Amino acid sequence: MQSLKRKPLVVVTRRLPEVVEARMRELFEVRANVDDTPMTRDDLAAALAEAEVLVPTVTDEIDASLLAEAGPNLGLIANFGNGVDHIDVAEALERGITVTNTPGVLTEDTADMTMALILAVARRVTEGARIIPDDAWDSGWSPTWMLGRRITGKRLGIVGMGRIGQALARRAKAFGLQIHYHNRRRAPVAIERDLDATYWESLDQMLARVDIVSVNCPHTPATYHLLSARRLKLLKPEAVVVNTARGEIIDENALARLIEAGDVAGAGLDVFEQEPAVSPRLVKLARSGKVVLLPHMGSATHESRIDMGEKVIINIKSFMDGHRPPDRILPSML
Repeated sequence: MQSLKRKPLVVVTRRLPEVVEARMRELFEVRANVDDTPMTRDDLAAALAEAEVLVPTVTDEIDASLLAEAGPNLGLIANFGNGVDHIDVAEALERGITVTNTPGVLTEDTADMTMALILAVARRVTEGARIIPDDAWDSGWSPTWMLGRRITGKRLGIVGMGRIGQALARRAKAFGLQIHYHNRRRAPVAIERDLDATYWESLDQMLARVDIVSVNCPHTPATYHLLSARRLKLLKPEAVVVNTARGEIIDENALARLIEAGDVAGAGLDVFEQEPAVSPRLVKLARSGKVVLLPHMGSATHESRIDMGEKVIINIKSFMDGHRPPDRILPSML
């Protein structure tokens, strides 16, 4: 009788949906994070030292010094998530460690949440949602009360016209928004035509002309504080900023200052520079109704988390079978 093939040791840093963990246990020897407590740096170092495959999430910072702790058996870091800015991909490659992610499966859910934030900021949705529970609707309806801004006919400037940017553009077009975008590379003519999208080679020029800015590009060294204090000052006073990508792309302090001063109308943020810590200035602005803050919920649907898990499993299975994983990440792609 042929001996059964040994299962690789897979260390998972956070709780995943039950159906995903169950499937993993069928295929691999899994060490799961049962209580879902974020791993400390020492915990991650220990995991890297013994695992053959590590399955981290955005909450796990895996830098060059931590990768130096990796054991000889670690061959794959199968990230549970699309962004890999928390992993030193170049260092991993240098050490012969493959890195994968889970692209594509978060697109529609993140675009939905981005559109929701645009509406929430423009129409003061979260402010209004607090009125009745807080017993603050004493005088009833009034023609001049809780006035927001119409979005139909406004200019939406999308920073990053990848999968999510295009999915947002489709939604925004249906709401009557004019689509403008800035991207590293210009989108194909067919996409521009389909979305009625106007390309701006100059980000500065686009920012000065749009009413809503949505950040949908990945966080890389090149996009750190892409929306800097200087660029944010280019915005119209009635403009709003929405970010469902990564907090580090916007200079948060500069954005808060401009909103406080009335030089920018507001913001809808699902991600933050130091999350889970959030700037007290932004929290104060949220309490006053100037900004809408969400706790990194952009891709938080049952469907997307299961789809992400399936991608992780396929990447691990492909790697352990000696094939190139379908979602391999290289430094040149970032």
